[in-house]
Amino acid sequence: MTDHHLTIPDTCLVVLVGVSGSGKSTFAAAKFGRYEVLSSDFCRGLVSNDENSQDATADAFDVLHHIAGKRLAAGRLTVVDATNVQKESRASLLKLARDHDVLPVAIVLDMPQEVCLERNAARSDRSFGDRVIHRQADQLQRSIKGLRREGFRRVHVLDTPEKAAAAVIVREPLLNDLRTRTGPFDVIGDVHGCRSELESLLGKLGYGVVLDPDGNPVDAVPPAGRTAVFVGDLVDRGPDSPGVLRLVMGMIESGHALCVSGNHEHKLVRALSGRNVKLTHGLERTMAQLETQTPEFRAKVASFCDHLVAHYVLDGGRLVVAHAGLKEAYHGRASGRVRSFAMYGDTTGETDSYGLPVRYPWANDYRGRAMVLYGHTPTVVPEWVNNTLCLDTGCAFGGSLTALRYPEKEIVSVPAEQVWYEPARPLAAPAAPAATRDPDLLTLADVSGKRSVETRHHGRVTVTAENAAGALEVMSRYAIDPRRLLHLPPTMAPTPTSNRPGLLEHPAEAFAAYAKEGVPEVICEEKHMGSRAVVLLCRDAGVAAARFGFPDDRTGVIHTRTGRPFFSDPDTETLLARVRSALESTGIWNELETGWLLLDTEILPWSLKAGDLIRQQYAAVGAAAGASLPLAVKALTAAAQRVPSLLELRNHTTARREAATAFRQAYRRYVWPTDGLEGVRIAPFQVLAAEGKTFHDRDHLWHLALADRLVAADPLFLTTARTVLDPSDENAVAEAVTWWEELTGKGGEGMVVKPLANLTRTKRGLVQPGLKVRGKEYLRIIYGPDYLLDENLSRLKSRAVGRKRSAALREYALGLESLERVAAGDPLWRVHEAVFAVLALESEPVDPRL
Repeated sequence: MTDHHLTIPDTCLVVLVGVSGSGKSTFAAAKFGRYEVLSSDFCRGLVSNDENSQDATADAFDVLHHIAGKRLAAGRLTVVDATNVQKESRASLLKLARDHDVLPVAIVLDMPQEVCLERNAARSDRSFGDRVIHRQADQLQRSIKGLRREGFRRVHVLDTPEKAAAAVIVREPLLNDLRTRTGPFDVIGDVHGCRSELESLLGKLGYGVVLDPDGNPVDAVPPAGRTAVFVGDLVDRGPDSPGVLRLVMGMIESGHALCVSGNHEHKLVRALSGRNVKLTHGLERTMAQLETQTPEFRAKVASFCDHLVAHYVLDGGRLVVAHAGLKEAYHGRASGRVRSFAMYGDTTGETDSYGLPVRYPWANDYRGRAMVLYGHTPTVVPEWVNNTLCLDTGCAFGGSLTALRYPEKEIVSVPAEQVWYEPARPLAAPAAPAATRDPDLLTLADVSGKRSVETRHHGRVTVTAENAAGALEVMSRYAIDPRRLLHLPPTMAPTPTSNRPGLLEHPAEAFAAYAKEGVPEVICEEKHMGSRAVVLLCRDAGVAAARFGFPDDRTGVIHTRTGRPFFSDPDTETLLARVRSALESTGIWNELETGWLLLDTEILPWSLKAGDLIRQQYAAVGAAAGASLPLAVKALTAAAQRVPSLLELRNHTTARREAATAFRQAYRRYVWPTDGLEGVRIAPFQVLAAEGKTFHDRDHLWHLALADRLVAADPLFLTTARTVLDPSDENAVAEAVTWWEELTGKGGEGMVVKPLANLTRTKRGLVQPGLKVRGKEYLRIIYGPDYLLDENLSRLKSRAVGRKRSAALREYALGLESLERVAAGDPLWRVHEAVFAVLALESEPVDPRL
């Protein structure tokens, strides 16, 4: 770097320091982004309409600190443009940086006083005298030398206008920011001086150990493309800490490994530097072993351990490695408390019966998007807790040395050769009695208030406190047992509004939307006019009881898209028995290798669940229109013969009579009598999940092929007509439009257009999973009998579908997330978190007719 390069961290708080007229605002505008700079003068203007009002200073800085806090919380570089020559004003900014775990940087514009005086004299908006400049300059000179002692991690001083103009800001990633390193990785747990076991584990992972002329391992060459990552605690307790250090340091020097600092390395550095450190917990062995090494090696070890980073963020932010783990708010941050948490974890302040600290169970509350791999607290068997995994399996205590292959999530271990160090607490004893939570326990805190749910496919989805309250009312009063409520289907977005005369929706707009997204193939599926239902079915009562806690007489559940039971218990079991039999006869149970299935279906007729709605709303409207409009037409026809001006009203009323007739015909198509389960039909169209797996990576033809096998096995099931096409092929689009016209002309509701591949992403993000295109007669049920009249249709064509489409994508991502969590065997509260959020989003104020 040349003298005019000023290096700063990518994420930091930059504090400009300089007297009035030193050129801070000009410098900030030239060197930083428009939104990165927060000016105290601008904030004065915000609160007082006068940028020079000193009376508004306190309020202005309240605003500035608030905005800066929001930016830093989001991980955005922030520049504070104020004089900041007083220690007190800098102290509040240093606290702001600490509170958000970012590094504070000072850029000092120490310009000659005559330059500042000349500049201020030339400004008509500055009325203060030279004495203010002299006072600020004096405060600045008394501050410069102490800026690092105050806490600024980097201080850059520019003492001439030429240096300020020539300065180039160079943004560097933090040492912990290795997001560009994408792996694959082999993350290795606490070694604790067990060199022989480490060599065995590296060999099992496919690494080739390299020996020096004296036979010491000094490197390990990984399989192509892989990198080892050590979680720290390389030393203490085991028989050969120097050997472990020599091997790991060599791997790092060769670019074959990374390593974060453990608490034992931290303590070793202090011991090697002559600090007063108690030689306990195995440190006494390491110090004795290092005494047999050369002074040069000991110095190299001290430097190596002292420069270890506390945590790494890898693979685009999808993987975090820290010795004791790290909560999400600290990922990629830099501060003393972040480093302390990463190396030592968090404790409750209590000690257990062995005199060891009780660790706070941070992983139980973890909901972050990144996988966190760590060690520190020995466990007999690694167990996943909310996308976190502890890899310390107590090798020095006679347990094993463990690694995780990432991203494969494959655990690889080798047993300890012997007990090298007697643990204070037996390895199999629980480390923290208060640290575990019943996986089936739900608490109000899991769902109340404003919530953010991290999803794999659409980032973070926020649920407002108001929507959560509404969902809690429905869930607590009407929904089935949450142990069996694994998924709620998302709402479906309508196609963009058609500009064709006489139509509100048309397939061409759906095809154009997917063609614009670059989707190569879509599938058009017949839309059944029934009620959406999710079917959870177990192969036998044993699976039902063991997996979902069903009583002996229950093997599954059928629920609505809001989580309510679809049938009474006896009817549910009768229907499930037929579904189970069909799955057995078709061999689907064995084919999918599962003891339970979750199916997405439509249950017909519509009147089965909507009977009261049809009678109280649709039939009442139809009956009233049928009774009044014919009489009105008759009367207006007679009156128009005497008063010709009434002819237009007669024609309008006649159109309304015909619309009312069409309205009655529309809803009657979806009504047929049922006696118990007699007359009930099920249209399955997607397999959602099974034990250990989800199926959104299978295309829709795969799903419908399974459904067709059920249709062939039992007349209970109803087939779903479909056609596949390229949405950019005009001929194929024309044929699909004809098919839709025939389908709706026969009374069908319409169709759903979906990406054939199922889950689809483009450069723009997640693609809508489906767009519904409903027939014009069916839409009378939604918008009313008269919706096609010109005055109504023209108004409806301006409907805004953006919020509906946004909700559909968010609910889709949450639905996928709940399925992924079920398949991964996550605790109930993790699954329920995503399910509950879908129901909460249904409370958002979006036109339900869409």
